Amino acid sequence: MDYVTMGRSGLKVSRACLGTVNFGTAWGLGVEESEARPIIDAFLDAGHNFIDTAANYADGQSEEIVGRAVRGRRDSVVIATKGFMPQGPGPNDRGLSRVHLTRALEASLRRLGTDYIDLYQCHMWDADTPIEETMATLDGFVRSGKVRYLGCSNFTAGQIVEAQWAAEHCGGTPFISLQPQYSLLARDIEAEILPVCARHGLGTLAWGPLGGGVLAGRYRRDTAPEPGTRIGRLLASGREAAREWAADQLTERNLGIADEVAKIAAELDMTPAAVALAWVRGRPHVTTVIVGPRTMEQYEQNLAGLDLTLPGELVARLDEVSGPVPAAVTGR
Repeated sequence: MDYVTMGRSGLKVSRACLGTVNFGTAWGLGVEESEARPIIDAFLDAGHNFIDTAANYADGQSEEIVGRAVRGRRDSVVIATKGFMPQGPGPNDRGLSRVHLTRALEASLRRLGTDYIDLYQCHMWDADTPIEETMATLDGFVRSGKVRYLGCSNFTAGQIVEAQWAAEHCGGTPFISLQPQYSLLARDIEAEILPVCARHGLGTLAWGPLGGGVLAGRYRRDTAPEPGTRIGRLLASGREAAREWAADQLTERNLGIADEVAKIAAELDMTPAAVALAWVRGRPHVTTVIVGPRTMEQYEQNLAGLDLTLPGELVARLDEVSGPVPAAVTGR
């Protein structure tokens, strides 16, 4: 098994990270525990050690499923979870304030059935809370032993720099990871965010490597998504943000990239999902790739992609069809 250190730390994780957003049925989108558990067991039994979840996934059901699945082998599993999202109707029930993060961490510990989190991540940036308050609060979690390492998700390059500076300024614990969206459909992080991560000691957990299933070849032009697919389920969701995200995926550009992925997959006798995942895994500054299967079939296809190394000429074809990447902004 191939393990790597996460950022500027001694934490060793597998190159594949199991994403669990599909575990739990509270949102009407995921799978029951009876379907999720075999995937978790297969992942861990294969030697992978890294699982990512969040306090809000399926309204907490995801954390509960993960917690029950790792009982008896907790110390061999690296669990990452996230705080920020609403946990109630009150004004202090969301964000990165001291009051909310403290409540959110305690709730995650209870749902996971553990007394520590390996990697605790800020799910989003909070413009209403001073970053100094957030970093000091997170440092307190580390000093208490309830959290081992700190990370962030969906931060911009500037926000990463602010957070690392705030941690240094208060003598606290810095971030060691960023969880960004990254795929052939979404390459914007290459311009500034990945270089900033490299300079400031953050490893990366790439999420969305299949572009919501677009790169897996599940969607066609002029054909409505099947109800059982991820985008089909999201388009029918009662959550407006989910419907908007799904609608934005089926652009002509994205479908054109998916066509090229499918051609290369046919040449290699592999699945399109495997090719798309192999491309992300091979990118500079990518530490681990998050795969989020709903079924054992998807799990097996995903893991095949993480064992595949694409020849240079095929990487060049994928780079060309998915580019150009925006240039880094200077002079600011």
